[in-house]
Amino acid sequence: MHFNQKLCKALLPAFFTAGIIASSSVCAEAVDENALKRDITQAEYHLREFEKEVEQQRGGEKQVYRSKKTALDRIQQLKLKYPDDPRVEALFQRTKTALMKSKGDFTKIDPSWLKYRENESSLRKTVAEISKTEWDSLLKKYSDSIISKEFPVPDTGKIMLPDIKDKLVVLKDVQYPNNQFYGGTGEYIWHGAPSKGYYFVAIDRRQWLGPYEAIKRYRRSVDTELADVTSYTILGRITDITAEIPSADIKKVGNHQTGWVIEPLAVYVPDHIMAVYEEKHENSGVFAGEDKVAQIKAGWFTYREIPNDVTPEKLAEIFMTAIKEKNYDLYVACINPQWASTPKSNAQLRYHWDLHQERFHREYVHATFDKAHPIEVIKGFNGSDEQENFFLDDEQKEILKKTQGELVETVIVDSRAYNENGKQVGSPHPHKLIRKGGGRWYIDDYAARF
Repeated sequence: MHFNQKLCKALLPAFFTAGIIASSSVCAEAVDENALKRDITQAEYHLREFEKEVEQQRGGEKQVYRSKKTALDRIQQLKLKYPDDPRVEALFQRTKTALMKSKGDFTKIDPSWLKYRENESSLRKTVAEISKTEWDSLLKKYSDSIISKEFPVPDTGKIMLPDIKDKLVVLKDVQYPNNQFYGGTGEYIWHGAPSKGYYFVAIDRRQWLGPYEAIKRYRRSVDTELADVTSYTILGRITDITAEIPSADIKKVGNHQTGWVIEPLAVYVPDHIMAVYEEKHENSGVFAGEDKVAQIKAGWFTYREIPNDVTPEKLAEIFMTAIKEKNYDLYVACINPQWASTPKSNAQLRYHWDLHQERFHREYVHATFDKAHPIEVIKGFNGSDEQENFFLDDEQKEILKKTQGELVETVIVDSRAYNENGKQVGSPHPHKLIRKGGGRWYIDDYAARF
């Protein structure tokens, strides 16, 4: 032990006995330098591990960082014990930086990124007003045929079918798909209760399928919020009487309930949309304002076509914009044509379109795109490999171009998604693009999230 360390230890009891607090400067040299270096080395090791984990997220936020707690604990202890040591201060500052990065990158929101939401809100309001007007008009038109009270249900034990058949009823708060079930006489939505009686809305017929498909078209083209809707108002016609066990279970438990079979004429979601059954329409149903929606939306579109010389980064941006602006035709035009060649593949396109709409509604509002990775040739020959070019002459290259088959190239473009607060959502996601025969680039993995 050095002399001044011995002196410090000897003086401390005297200082405390005298009521004097020892000055930090007096004992500053009492630090065990070897122990401090060891503690700094160990703390820095854990900090480096934490920094590596953060770097691997590339701006995203991880749920659990394996090295975070240990790194913060050790550096906090060092900072409290040696607040003035420059080496400890350097570790402290690095820890602050790593901790902020671990929370995800942030950026300033450009107002144009949110324009699609404003457009959707405006069009939703327009269609909601048209729907309300048409719904009220429909109720007025059939007012003489509509049963005045929804509940209690007309008593099936006292009223015969001929007395009530073709009467209309307005059913409010019909729960679909929650109350959907397969019965012995068809597929229905049950509506009611044993105490007040039952209606069974038939949903295996065009009278339901037409309007409901129209509502789904409206959701895909205008109003993503409809994905949350499970309650519908239905104007329907009484067509039959049946007895069913209103349960979705395969092994039905409960008593048979007698109720009136309802054939829908119109399906209404207040503040959103109304759709009606139209027998002669190719889809058996239309939604209110459907003839106006396409014209209104045409004024939104940032891009209307894809240039033949589009770069991978630009195509990825056009693809994202088509989704945000609900431009389905442009969305399909961005995608590798082989993925839109059969009814099954087209159904997959629509399925992933719905998922993309949900994500831009709930998770993020925009994405930016990094510079494309190097282009890879997966078939054919394009003469872009500099090392191969060192050995091949022009004649050999021409032979390879003719004999290697159609040129197929792929490239990856990474996207970084941001939420409405400007925070990056997750790590960057790769998007694979493909080009054949030196033609235009197409999105190949259209299901990838942003």
